[in-house]
Amino acid sequence: MTASDSSIAIARHAAKAAADKIAHDIVALDVSERLALADVFLIASAPSERQVNAIVDGIEEELAKQDLRPTRREGRSGGRWVLLDYSDIVIHVQHEEDRVFYALERLWKDCPVVDLQLGEDASAKASAGSDAE
Repeated sequence: MTASDSSIAIARHAAKAAADKIAHDIVALDVSERLALADVFLIASAPSERQVNAIVDGIEEELAKQDLRPTRREGRSGGRWVLLDYSDIVIHVQHEEDRVFYALERLWKDCPVVDLQLGEDASAKASAGSDAE
């Protein structure tokens, strides 16, 4: 069993929204084989709490256009690690320090990576954002 096409499409929309807000290291993992409660984990990071919250806002706005609302949201007030649960897709937006410390990709390293089809534009935006800091 692999992630559904609809879950992958949602992850791609969320990843694009995160990239538009200059999220760093955007990665999606197909956790459907290992986890019964979700198909995809989307992970992104930012260098500040303010930017973490801006990324979260961008993702929520983009997915709301498709009538999608998170069933659960955690960590918004701290801005260090925000979790958005859209049932089939769980989005983690983390402060860069927390991402290194918790290393979700290492915990789920046996899961296949989902091609987010972000292209060169998103990579260039992320690089430009980190160069500006």
